[in-house]
Amino acid sequence: MKLYNSMTRSREEFVPLEEGKIRMYACGPTVYNFIHVGNARPIIMFDVLRRYFEYRGYEVTFVQNFTDVDDKIIRRAAEEGISAAQVAEKYIAEYFTDAVGLGVRPATVHPRATENIPQIIDMVQTLIDKGYAYQAGGDVYYSAEQFKDYGKLSHQPLEDLEAGARIDVSEIKRSPMDFALWKAAKPGEPSWDSPWGKGRPGWHIECSAMSNRYLGKTIDIHCGGQDLCFPHHENEIAQSEAANGCKFVNYWLHNGFISVDNKKMSKSLNNFFTVREAAEAYGYETIRMFMLSAHYRSPLNYSEESLSQAKNALQRLYTAKENLEFTAANAAAAELSASERDYTASLDKYRDKFISAMEDDFNTADAVSALFELVRDVNAAIASERDPSRALAAECLKRMTELSDVLGLLYSSADDGGLEAEVEELIAARQNARKEKNWAEADRIRDLLKEKGIILEDTPQGVKWKKQ
Repeated sequence: MKLYNSMTRSREEFVPLEEGKIRMYACGPTVYNFIHVGNARPIIMFDVLRRYFEYRGYEVTFVQNFTDVDDKIIRRAAEEGISAAQVAEKYIAEYFTDAVGLGVRPATVHPRATENIPQIIDMVQTLIDKGYAYQAGGDVYYSAEQFKDYGKLSHQPLEDLEAGARIDVSEIKRSPMDFALWKAAKPGEPSWDSPWGKGRPGWHIECSAMSNRYLGKTIDIHCGGQDLCFPHHENEIAQSEAANGCKFVNYWLHNGFISVDNKKMSKSLNNFFTVREAAEAYGYETIRMFMLSAHYRSPLNYSEESLSQAKNALQRLYTAKENLEFTAANAAAAELSASERDYTASLDKYRDKFISAMEDDFNTADAVSALFELVRDVNAAIASERDPSRALAAECLKRMTELSDVLGLLYSSADDGGLEAEVEELIAARQNARKEKNWAEADRIRDLLKEKGIILEDTPQGVKWKKQ
């Protein structure tokens, strides 16, 4: 597998630190609000990367953190008249609601910054002891100029970075590029005891400490949005490599930005949408399909047209799945015929195309195309057979599900159990009415189902139904 490494700005052969195992860290949200569509892109994309590695037989330890103490959380707490801890708890719960809706599996560990204060303090003290950090009053700062490789991820020398930085009059740090590892407590803010007095951690040190605790000193993959490359990830490298004396990450992966109607999504332009808002309009799974339709490093334009296209594409997959499920349950012939056996063997080429796309820098756009090629082929084959066997439909469904599961698609129907039972009951009642030649009752049931958005289709194998 080749992955584009932001550190080297090139595609590299992926070789894990330990054969058969992968250690992977993804920066999670700062929990002071609902996640927006821009936040959802790395959450979805790196969930798929993890799924793919597991599909290929790797044991993946996947860590995604929550930043649950931060200036934004403190401000939101003041606005809502609750504690910062309550704000964090509220929006962590909302995050999981959206993550489940998006089909995102829980990480192996979801550490919180506030649960790792001792580890953070230990790392800060190590940096002081090694001469990379200094105390200024109750604050502790990292001295960027002490780390000779500072800027290697963003590919900018320290002098250029300093030229674009400034020191506010109120700050007591020595250099513009120095950043806070520990912040002295202010009245009313959450704080913890430390060797430097009461205070709380800086943002960057949290991820370094949590990655070190749960994954070790050197990890395989660190991923996140392109906007985190500098300063967050740059600072993580400086902290982790200075503290541990070894390489921090082997492969850095960053996803591209999302624009809205071809303008960059940002809070300052007030053109961002929460995942919750987008899901109400299009459905969670449509958002996932939309994200997978482009290469993770490419910019992606959020628009009504693009979401509608994703919704229609998803519906084509569901229709194919439902037709295969129906045939697998109702066809007359049970076993594969000789020609059907040859046909199912020919479907392996779509798995090969899918894997080839994913191995080429995690190209989900081409992987999705391979899935649709499979679906078109299967649809044509089932339609052309005079009496396709149950085994043929089951084999085709198995191939389709294998690929869709890696992408994390076609999971929404699992929530329709109650509806399915009700529809099947009404269909049975309608069939009984027709048998008794009670056409008025049969028509009444059909109309009732139509009101519920259910369309019936009478076929030689029985009655099929689908949601409108």
